Amino acid sequence: MASINLIEAFQEFKDAENIDRPTMMKVVEDVFKTLLRKKYGSDDNFDVIVNAEKGDLEIIRRRMIVEDGEVENPLAEVAYTEATKIEPDFEVGEELYEEVDILDFGRRAILAAKQTLASRISDLKKNVLIKKYGDRVGEIISAEVYQVWKKEVLLLDEEGNELILPKSEQIPQDYFKKGENIRAVVARVDLKNNTPVIILSRTSPLFLAKLLEIEVPEIFDGLIAIKKIVRDPGERAKVAVESYDDRIDPVGACVGMKGSRIHGIVRELKNENIDVINYTSNIQLLIQRSLTPAKISFMELDNEKKHAEVYLKADQVSLAIGRRGVNIKLACELTGYELDVFREDEEVTDEFDIDLDEFSDEIDSWIIDEFKRIGCDTARSVLKLTPEELERRTDLEKETITDVRRILQEEFDREE
Repeated sequence: MASINLIEAFQEFKDAENIDRPTMMKVVEDVFKTLLRKKYGSDDNFDVIVNAEKGDLEIIRRRMIVEDGEVENPLAEVAYTEATKIEPDFEVGEELYEEVDILDFGRRAILAAKQTLASRISDLKKNVLIKKYGDRVGEIISAEVYQVWKKEVLLLDEEGNELILPKSEQIPQDYFKKGENIRAVVARVDLKNNTPVIILSRTSPLFLAKLLEIEVPEIFDGLIAIKKIVRDPGERAKVAVESYDDRIDPVGACVGMKGSRIHGIVRELKNENIDVINYTSNIQLLIQRSLTPAKISFMELDNEKKHAEVYLKADQVSLAIGRRGVNIKLACELTGYELDVFREDEEVTDEFDIDLDEFSDEIDSWIIDEFKRIGCDTARSVLKLTPEELERRTDLEKETITDVRRILQEEFDREE
């Protein structure tokens, strides 16, 4: 019996990832029917039988047995004498089933079939990958770090598909090692040289939204809605939430008992500060909440120009602006208003200052608490005192004070 074993001849294609057996069998059948059309001009009287389990392929030719000299269509009919050479018991009117030897196609034709099959399988894999991840855009997935490069990280999913996490989509504090599992959101599916490229993101607001959905059952169940998220990845994020159930406090539900729900997300986002605020359609109240943790004294709104002048006490200005202006920038994005900050009793703030708590990622909290103990709660209040004065009034060592002053001064130098 002439047959071709696909396990040996087409090893790399038989178990192609993500492709179901019926589709695979249809592709193999189409490829060999193309071969038949090239050799015989038609595939009408041929059956291509693929055994998916064993990987075997058979091609059966069907012809009707007619009297000698009455063959009109050699593809569909065979003379009686010719048929009896194959099996003496055949009679006129019966159908002759004959197996086609694959080797009859010739080595060149078989190689061409193999290349065609490889191309078809490759296209199928691409389409399956595009559909799979096209449907998962906006979802969180977990993948293993396979290779770390300067501009991007290559990851593999559970099926071995390659995923890309570009540097621009990484949190600045992210550091990855080969073999570790990381979480990210599927941002988009790009086509590069006709090859699908799955792009992941850890900086997208969607990533934070999905993390909240995982940690907060009320969001998953639809009792709490996330109205808007704005982020400065690794620094600060603001999340406006609204409850559809009067019995549920949306902010409290998102933060959790003693911050239990939010702490896991903060760790995942490399200590990114997350302000969860209660959404309201009252723009004045929304602006006030968006400038958390600062407390506003009063404001002047211009709804036509979407502009607001916000007045605060002197010690609240640095909190409202935030380190590198992140807090006020995010408040502007969240509310859609341009916000200008003024001291309550003075003109526009002429001396920019930063609250010490904004440096919590670089300065230990117990050191910040020690400065606060002597009344220094902003960066400039620390820098205005000499190192000797700080050493005398606090329980800190000289080297610690020097390091803190350097960190604070570098921040102001960058601002200038």
